[in-house]
Amino acid sequence: MVGEDRVIMRVKELRRMPVIRQTMEKKLTQVKAGTVLGLTTRHIRRLIERVKQAGDHGLAHQGRGKPSNRRVPDTVKTTVLTLYEKRYADFGPTLATEKLAERHGITLSGETLRRWLRERGIAHCTRRKRPHRAWRERKAHVGALLQLDGSHHDWCEGRGPRCVRMASIDEASSRVYARFYTYEGTIPAMDSVQRYVQQHGIPLV
Repeated sequence: MVGEDRVIMRVKELRRMPVIRQTMEKKLTQVKAGTVLGLTTRHIRRLIERVKQAGDHGLAHQGRGKPSNRRVPDTVKTTVLTLYEKRYADFGPTLATEKLAERHGITLSGETLRRWLRERGIAHCTRRKRPHRAWRERKAHVGALLQLDGSHHDWCEGRGPRCVRMASIDEASSRVYARFYTYEGTIPAMDSVQRYVQQHGIPLV
């Protein structure tokens, strides 16, 4: 209908209406109303005053429909998008915002720039999908592949010094050979392999 006034209210604001009305009619105390709505008594008084002045519409957020005080000026937005297209088109939004702050003194979040780029339909760099790792088949026979790795942990559970477990695993058989050393390095690795060979033989391709 032409000329009809509409006020958009959130569900939370609509639920406040009967409580504030009951408080104004002295059916509820301001303290009780604050407990029910999770608000301070001071805020309850502010809401009552708004309703007295503007009716139930007074419960709507006062800033709704108005530009945000934190809104970036359109001139800055235009400057940023121009700079991005001319100088940083091959940059992702996060890196681009770092360069804008460093070189041009313009500070904004990467998410803000990302949203602006989407709104303008400007393509920007996206993280490339990593190729899916295909499951590698196990080796056909024992000794074809021996994997060695060191694992740092409190293996003694506080009853001794921390140490490193140097473990070898044969891929074909899942056979594990492990020893503990005071550190992880070339000498422990060579010693571990030598002892493995002495016990299981030389690995062969």
